[in-house]
Amino acid sequence: MIISVYSAKGGVGKTTLAVNLAWASAKLSSRRTLLWDLDAQGGASFVLRQEPAGRELRKRIIENDEIRLMVRETAYERLHVLPAGESIRHLDRHFHELGKRGRLARVGAALAADYDRVFIDCPPGLTETSEQILRASDLVLVPLIPSALSQRALDALQDYLSGRRAPKVVLAPVFTMVDRRRHSHVRELEKHPGWPVVPMASAYERVSEERAPIGELMPLGSPPVRAIALLWRRIESALGTAA
Repeated sequence: MIISVYSAKGGVGKTTLAVNLAWASAKLSSRRTLLWDLDAQGGASFVLRQEPAGRELRKRIIENDEIRLMVRETAYERLHVLPAGESIRHLDRHFHELGKRGRLARVGAALAADYDRVFIDCPPGLTETSEQILRASDLVLVPLIPSALSQRALDALQDYLSGRRAPKVVLAPVFTMVDRRRHSHVRELEKHPGWPVVPMASAYERVSEERAPIGELMPLGSPPVRAIALLWRRIESALGTAA
């Protein structure tokens, strides 16, 4: 199962969510889990204390050439990472020149053969690379700050995916950075009562500051960790818990 975390814009907690859910998969569900960092900024790789991948990363992706050799272990049992690197900044151009829309899907399938769950931290925006990621995914999480602008971005993505030649994927919106003291946030939550909610908490900032998943920084029973655990259980349920 390949689960992508995608956002059209930055600043919505995309990378933090991807890291924490991959940790939850490995720690709470004891699943063999890979976090594939395809955001050239390399935020997920940084949090998991990985050095950037070398130049050969782009070539291995484009040619689907033993990509497994780029995977690294993390400090956490059952959690591996395929780090980002500078060379993937130009993946869009190469995918366009290659003219094969399913290339990342084949690379993802090769990786997924070794894991129960593969999480992809997507680059922001709707690019050639992100479209290929959408095609490769079984489920796409879309983190949104509760606001009218975020809703517009989600509507635009849904409109795009309704096109005849667009990827056919399941979108799962997730409200992030939620502050129930703000009336605008409460109004948006009331419009979508069934959507998962990850509350605003300064604890999540520690993930990037201390370079560790939230569950390694706080007790399992703490509210920030419980929010991630609850979201993970919903994702597992949506996937039918099938390995």
